[in-house]
Amino acid sequence: MLKLFDTMSKKKRVFRPLGKTVKMYNCGLTVYNFAHIGNLRAYTFADLLRRYLQYRGYRVKQVMNFTDVGHMTEDEVISSDVGEDKMEVAAKRERKTVWDIAEFYIKAFLEDSRKMNFLEPHVRPRATQHIPEMIRIIKSLVKKGYAYVTPSGVYYDVSRFKRYGRLSGNTIEKLKAGAGGRVKFNPDKKNQFDFALWIVDPNHIMKWDSPWGTGYPGWHIECSAMSMKYLGKTIDIHTGAVDNIFPHHECEIAQSEAYTGKKFVRYWMHCRHLMVDGQKMAKSSGKFYTLRDLEEKGFSPLALRFFLLSAHYRSELNFTLGALKTAEKTVKNLFDFTFRAFSLDPKGRYSREFSSFLKRARAEFVRHMDDDLDTPKALASVFDVVNETNRLIELGKLSRRNLREVFRFMVDIDRVLGLGLARVAEGIPKSVKRLVEKREKLRKSGKFDEADRIRKDLAERGYEIEDTPDGPVVKRNWLK
Repeated sequence: MLKLFDTMSKKKRVFRPLGKTVKMYNCGLTVYNFAHIGNLRAYTFADLLRRYLQYRGYRVKQVMNFTDVGHMTEDEVISSDVGEDKMEVAAKRERKTVWDIAEFYIKAFLEDSRKMNFLEPHVRPRATQHIPEMIRIIKSLVKKGYAYVTPSGVYYDVSRFKRYGRLSGNTIEKLKAGAGGRVKFNPDKKNQFDFALWIVDPNHIMKWDSPWGTGYPGWHIECSAMSMKYLGKTIDIHTGAVDNIFPHHECEIAQSEAYTGKKFVRYWMHCRHLMVDGQKMAKSSGKFYTLRDLEEKGFSPLALRFFLLSAHYRSELNFTLGALKTAEKTVKNLFDFTFRAFSLDPKGRYSREFSSFLKRARAEFVRHMDDDLDTPKALASVFDVVNETNRLIELGKLSRRNLREVFRFMVDIDRVLGLGLARVAEGIPKSVKRLVEKREKLRKSGKFDEADRIRKDLAERGYEIEDTPDGPVVKRNWLK
């Protein structure tokens, strides 16, 4: 049975979805800058989870939002209404409009997602497109007495929600004692740890009319509104990074359950931080890498994907360029191995024993993934297949049929890993073969400069040419 670690209960629980389709919401990017690779760890985890749920036969509806308003620069404090809106800070920094900032970084993130081979979520809502839904929820919370109106905005009265703090451990008693984080005094609040649902600010660039004055929504209300619109009042899984637990997810629970009277999320799942050379990655400190940074250093996005999968999502992971280089070499080896299984034609006899070994390896892979997505142990079962296959090939003890089974095994588990191993079956395109033939003619004619230009062009496209006594051999660089 599939078991997932639930942050709320602090234990692994057997996964039982509410209905026929698993409803999953992933906290998405605040689009004021490029996603750093710490952000990409959270989205790689979300993609892995969706892929494995589908692998196990579940239907999934995935929603991942874009936050394009209301996320404040000091979001680590209890109140999310402190500091400046990150979108406006970015607009000043880059001398663009906030709308241009949002469009630019959304486009950049979608490029990153494609390069990382993330499955496209079924819905990618933007906060600014759901203001009416937020206002409707806030109105209800005010009417029910969970929120109150002041000249500076509408605030959620945390003391009214008795279950506040169950997810994070930051209970109202601890907050009163000052254990919940730094709070900037606001005379309009009943409790200094109450959080903003609507901020009245006619001078804010991104602003909308509301019953309480012109302004913009608080960060927390946005995710509740988008989740409920596309997935309903109760969802199966909500994911994020551990720094989303408090205050963001704690506040989501309070406002959502007060609004609907129903349980908001059945399984809360959070991945740990990605460290960089032993330090926490953060845009505020300037200590972070983007995917573009790594590509400029010559690394493939798939190398980063594999590196992130190599550790359990709930374990802290330290990123170094050396570790990424090792991951890239491993991914190349997996592609080469899969291609070898697809293309090699050994003369050995069919081994039923080896076929049974593959079935056991797949069962091991599933068993480890069923244990809260234990990718390190699941990957170990894959490498057992790689090592045993190579050993038996060298001994001449496998047949073509055996290797086709290996190929199918690799493509099957790659439905979970998401590396794109099935591409090895595409072969060399005719256009590439024609260029190789043209280059060979140029070489024989002594036109080496023109031949080198073709070699460089093919190398940029991911094809390497090895000149041998029997003629040129084309090799595919699968990570290009």
